[in-house]
This record gives sequence, C-alpha cells and structure tokens, in this order.
Amino acid sequence: MAKTALNKVSLEIEDGEFVGLIGPTGSGKSTLIQHFNGLLLPSSGKVFVDGVDLAKKDVSLRLIRQKVGMVFQYPEHQLFGETVLEDVGFGPRNGGLAEEEIVERVKEALNFVGLDYEGLKDRSPFELSGGQKRRMAIAGVLAMRPSVLILDEPTAGLDPAGRQEILNEIKALQETRGITVVLVTHSMEDVARLVDRLIVMEKGAIILDGTPLEVFRQVERLRKIGLGVPKITELMHELKKRGLDVNTDIFRVEQAEEEILRVQGWKKHDHV
Repeated sequence: MAKTALNKVSLEIEDGEFVGLIGPTGSGKSTLIQHFNGLLLPSSGKVFVDGVDLAKKDVSLRLIRQKVGMVFQYPEHQLFGETVLEDVGFGPRNGGLAEEEIVERVKEALNFVGLDYEGLKDRSPFELSGGQKRRMAIAGVLAMRPSVLILDEPTAGLDPAGRQEILNEIKALQETRGITVVLVTHSMEDVARLVDRLIVMEKGAIILDGTPLEVFRQVERLRKIGLGVPKITELMHELKKRGLDVNTDIFRVEQAEEEILRVQGWKKHDHV
C-alpha cells in the first residue's frame, strides 16, 4: 500500500546556514534529505538546488551530488578502497581529476577531519578504529569540495569524545568555508550547541522551524510528539518549578551556570 512519506513540505535553506533537522523515528527526515541531491525525486512538487530543478531531463545529477554531499548513518559501512588514499580519493578520481589534484584534496579532507595523511594513506580502511573510519568516510565526501553537506546521524554509535570531536570539526568547516550544513540528529544537546536554525518534522510534515531558542520554548509540543529538550533546559524548568527565579530560555551548560550564579547573587569567579 502506498504511503505519503512527505506531506506539503516547503522550505528554503540559505547558503552558509547550519540547519538541524529533528523529529521522531518515521517522521520523514531521511526521506526529505534524500531529495536534496536527487537520490529521491518528488512525485509532486519541485526541488531546486542553486536554482536548478532536479527533475529536468537535462540535469546532471552527478554534478548535483558533487555540490550536495551526503554522509549517511554509519558511513563506514560504505568503505571499499584498498587504501585510505584510494577510498577518500574515489570521488575526485571518478570526476576525472589529475592524480596530483586528487592527492591534494585527500590531504586537505583528511586534515580537516583530524586524520594524518602520511600516517594513514597506505593503510587499509578496515584496520582503522570506528571513529577513524567515520572521519574517513566524511573526508571522502569533503574531498569533492561540496558547497552543501548533509549529515544523517553522523555520530551514531560513537563515544562522547569522538562525537564531540567530529561535530566540532563539522562546525569549524561551516564557519571557515561557509558551506551549508544540514544535520539530522536525535541529540537535542548537539543541535542546541551547533545550529543556527532548527526544523522539526512529524508525520512527513514540518511542524516547527526557527532558532533553537524559538523551538525549545515549545516544550510541551515537543514532548507531545516524543521529543525532548536539552537536559539543561529541563533542569532550568525544574528549578523554576521549585521556586528559583531562573530564565528557562537556556539550552547550554555555560548559560545555565551563569544564570544559576546570577540568581544566587554570585559572580562566576566568586566561588572556587
């Protein structure tokens, strides 16, 4: 039986934005992002990338996918090259670039995700740790120098330190290169810390779209669809309930620390 995966979704993402996409399982997040580079084409409606209609017959989806890079969940399952150099360089090589340019791009991409080119280039991808494989898979997309990077749960299954490092590298990439990033995640803490704009989906539709502050103010609405708010925001709401006159529009630890000290009449350096 046919099922509508996306329902009247209409959105525009600007160059250089860092967008978070959240929603309960089955809300349509992964389906939506696969329309951004033509992996899926809509049965009605249109998708444009830089003004190009992806459904037009003469459109090169290969070129679109070079521009809009996609990192799937558990991307290390798609590694296949005999060496790190071969695997990360696959996209540029497929695009017909000279070997010198391929090596340059692989170096740059590995460096950006915190991997040592000289130490790893001749090693098998399958000898690397889980975190290294994940970084390498992301480097394979970055080697294409996309102007848009779509990430579907890129830190799933990683330990907290590895997760933090990869997300910090993605944020640095967005800030230094001005690329557009769309991050699909279940972590409210990650989106609170990283994104400029947060889109919430439910049953194939967009139900909220705004800054993290605007979205996380909708505590009850988020809970109703099975989502939470960052733990630190929950804490501030609990403190408010217990009579502490705190601002609940807070979703980062450092903001909470300052706010709690403020209501206690302390300054940050007053306590040891």
